[in-house]
Amino acid sequence: MTQSLVPRLLRAAAILVAASLAALASRPAFAQGGGNAQGPPPAPVVVATAESRMLAPVTWYPGTVISRNRARVAAEVEGRLEWVAEIGASIAEGEVVARLDDALLRQSLAEGEAAVARERARLTYLDAQVKRLQKLVSQNTATRSRLDEAVAERDVTRSELSAARARVALTAERLERTRIKAPFGGIVTERVLQSGEWAESGRAVVRLVDAGALEVQVWIPIAALAFVREGGELTVEANPSETTGEVRTIVPVGDNRSRLYELRLAFDGEPWPVGQDVRVAIPTAAARAVVAIPRDALVLRRGGTAVYRVDAGGLADRVAVTPGIAQDELIEVDGIAPGDRVVIRGGERLRPGQPVQVMNAEPSG
Repeated sequence: MTQSLVPRLLRAAAILVAASLAALASRPAFAQGGGNAQGPPPAPVVVATAESRMLAPVTWYPGTVISRNRARVAAEVEGRLEWVAEIGASIAEGEVVARLDDALLRQSLAEGEAAVARERARLTYLDAQVKRLQKLVSQNTATRSRLDEAVAERDVTRSELSAARARVALTAERLERTRIKAPFGGIVTERVLQSGEWAESGRAVVRLVDAGALEVQVWIPIAALAFVREGGELTVEANPSETTGEVRTIVPVGDNRSRLYELRLAFDGEPWPVGQDVRVAIPTAAARAVVAIPRDALVLRRGGTAVYRVDAGGLADRVAVTPGIAQDELIEVDGIAPGDRVVIRGGERLRPGQPVQVMNAEPSG
């Protein structure tokens, strides 16, 4: 009889253990309130506040950082190049970027100055001659025709002197232009001609780019022009940095081949070089009022997208949302009201109803 009792006791003990395990399994992992000592401590999270914002859908278009001042600096007189600035040289406005041989022009200038001196001396003589003849005519000792001839010769000489001075000024100006100067400050990016080569008038010698006056050039379709205005701000991105550019100008003439329209954006604060590839966010529809939260608040799962909202009691409430318009770090969602606090850090392992401890409240904008 004792032997038959042992199996019964073992079966009863097994049933009791199974019932205890089932009870433990059905008990929640944490209490619905934060004060139950049997649950885990509140999860630390960072939250942001949902806000009502005017957002517009955007499309990213490729752009390029360009210089507002760039030119192929040309020779204004012909001559043999004696010196050309090196590639990469930093040139100030008005500084010489190339120099032509000026020996012939200096000789021409000396010849012209001599001609001016000759005509000036002749004019002095003729002035005196006219004065003498005027006195003699008044005394009836010289004819009037001789005086008229002297006056005419003096006037011709005066004109010749003016022409000689003009030729000297022209030669001096040509001589000055043998020193090719930078129209603006910049960097020499190309030597089109080298020292020793002959430069014709109007022939480019160097390419100069102002690396300080920068802007972004972007081409957009005509459908997007209605949502862009001069003076408006657009987001410009070049990984890993981002800035805001102001629309400086819109060129309302489309390219014949691409059918795209050019925008120029001014920007500050980013050390982007000329030629840097960027992306520009162009609105594709009119802005409208939406409830926006930071993108970091979205929790992506196979079952859909959700947001953890922190209620007044400090509990995490899982809210299924449908993302909408996205702009910069903000995104439109439904099911969330302005003023709701949403978790943007620490929501990856949260469970519905879990208590949280707000560590640092951050604004959504």
